[in-house]
Amino acid sequence: MTLEELLVRSGGVCEFCGEDQRLAGVEVAPAGPIVLCALCRGDRAASAEHWRCLEGAAWSAVPAVQYAAWRRLASLEEPWAAETRDAMVLLPEVQALVDAPPAVIHRDSNGVQLTQGDTVVLIKDLPVKGAGFTAKRGTAVRGIGLVAENAAHIEGRVDGQRIVILTEFVKKK
Repeated sequence: MTLEELLVRSGGVCEFCGEDQRLAGVEVAPAGPIVLCALCRGDRAASAEHWRCLEGAAWSAVPAVQYAAWRRLASLEEPWAAETRDAMVLLPEVQALVDAPPAVIHRDSNGVQLTQGDTVVLIKDLPVKGAGFTAKRGTAVRGIGLVAENAAHIEGRVDGQRIVILTEFVKKK
């Protein structure tokens, strides 16, 4: 779907919180794309109270939105989030995704799926063991490679060195 089609589907608002500014399409693999605002995408830190919006998104008729809400609720450590997730009545398509055996899927620090050849940005200074330098926060790593057997690792070239980077320290560009 194009961004215009997604905006029509969403009514021109974030499909989590209803915000109408700084919207973008986000791919929620394997469910499909949704529209999120900058805060819900993770461009800025959101308070636990902000995520209360998921209580409404959990009942969306759009499978990708419901699946994304279900996943985000799982990442929150608030009692209300666990209660909301447990109370969700999942659409059949979403239930099939939830019940499917997990595949090795690489995700960045915001939960966005990474694919071979993507460009990522480091979100933290990382000391590179054995190379004697620190990869600085904000460094773009182009053309990443995925480590097939470990979803937490990607490979990339920083300062001419091929290194393994933990996915929790990168953000897809």
